[in-house]
Amino acid sequence: MTTIAQETIAQQQQQQQQEQSRGAQRPGGRGSEIRRHELAVFLRSRRERITPEQVGLPRGRRRRTPGLRREEVAQLSAVGVTWYTWLEQARAIQVSEQVLDALARTLLLDPSERAHLFQLAGAVDPTPAANCPTITPAIRELLRALDPIPACIQNSRYDIQAYNRTYSRLMGDLDAVPPEDRNLLLLVCTNEEWRKSVVLLEETLRVMAAKLRVQQAAHLGDPAWKLMLRRLRAQSPEFCEIWERYEVVNVRGKTKQFRNPYVGLLTVDHTDLWLAPELGTRLVTMVPSDAETRERLEKLYEMFADGE
Repeated sequence: MTTIAQETIAQQQQQQQQEQSRGAQRPGGRGSEIRRHELAVFLRSRRERITPEQVGLPRGRRRRTPGLRREEVAQLSAVGVTWYTWLEQARAIQVSEQVLDALARTLLLDPSERAHLFQLAGAVDPTPAANCPTITPAIRELLRALDPIPACIQNSRYDIQAYNRTYSRLMGDLDAVPPEDRNLLLLVCTNEEWRKSVVLLEETLRVMAAKLRVQQAAHLGDPAWKLMLRRLRAQSPEFCEIWERYEVVNVRGKTKQFRNPYVGLLTVDHTDLWLAPELGTRLVTMVPSDAETRERLEKLYEMFADGE
């Protein structure tokens, strides 16, 4: 009898542990509650360290709150004040990737903090800042070996995931662009320095949007694509107008020209070499089309080679 009783107790304890484990994994379980609490504390700590001046707001004379107020974070992130308050109160509410991206920008999170934010929220960061398994050490070495030929790794939505020294100065200072903003189409649509560098800008945007439309068909409903398209529509009326034409094209190699602010006009042959077709990852190279461009690219590389 004693053995049977002990086995019964052991079975009950095992069942209880399994139920507790399942409860920790359920959205409303203990694990989710702890995660929401940690997210709330993290958001509050980051909000309190940001000064109004850092985000372009006046300080005012009666400010007692250290850092930003909740309503200021909500306004800058384009979310409701009540909703954001609930988030800092660790209430059980859903948080989209778009909102997390907006909060990360408002709170000026660095890459490590941004990754921590998405991890606490149980979400996948859909921006180019997220690690890409295709970018191996060998690929990075290949990019360096290609200098002074500009080269980068892009995916099918134009996220720039890795690049060499010459490419970093081909159209603008790419190193100065936050990793989560390193999207070629976004930069050509919204960054004046990049827009000025592209010869035949309107034609380039039309082709890029048309190629994007083709690739989007395989990614309908993908959070990363939805977030990127929302940003483009919100920040570029020009993109909205082009996107609504529903043009599609599947152009591969092409000769392109750039007005580089350091060395002048560059004429290059654009080539895509696919690394992972199923992921849309490709090696983009800009081979000089003439001797003059080759000399200018060599000069451009030498100007910034010390920055490696």
